[in-house]
Amino acid sequence: MKKVLVINGPNLNLLGIREKNIYGSVSYEDVLKSISQKAQELGFEVEFFQSNHEGEIIDKIHSAYFEKVDAIIINPGAYTHYSYAIHDAIKAVNIPTIEVHISNIHAREEFRHKSVIVPACTGQISGFGIKSYIIALYALKEILD
Repeated sequence: MKKVLVINGPNLNLLGIREKNIYGSVSYEDVLKSISQKAQELGFEVEFFQSNHEGEIIDKIHSAYFEKVDAIIINPGAYTHYSYAIHDAIKAVNIPTIEVHISNIHAREEFRHKSVIVPACTGQISGFGIKSYIIALYALKEILD
């Protein structure tokens, strides 16, 4: 069974509470349940990690290498736009990684349009609500098979 690590960055633990007009009203726990269900259907073992701290996210990416994780789905939150350290960590471990966003970052404020992380990733999925994670699972199924 392939192992997928789902990393969520700052403020994603507040899904269902924060800016419902952008992120929806589904709770963080319900998002994890949906991802878990689909991951199981697709034959993945899934692990979740959320942190509001950049260094913890980097440490988790590093540990993914040693734990033989097959793929990563990452929603870096605001770190998307300025964390070259997360970019470098993804490149360092050389694990297929998909960057996801619930909202369409390209249709929002100008500063959100650029991701410094996506060049280190296999691809990016944004704008499909929480289904962005599900689409990423399907993409990883194709990549890993």
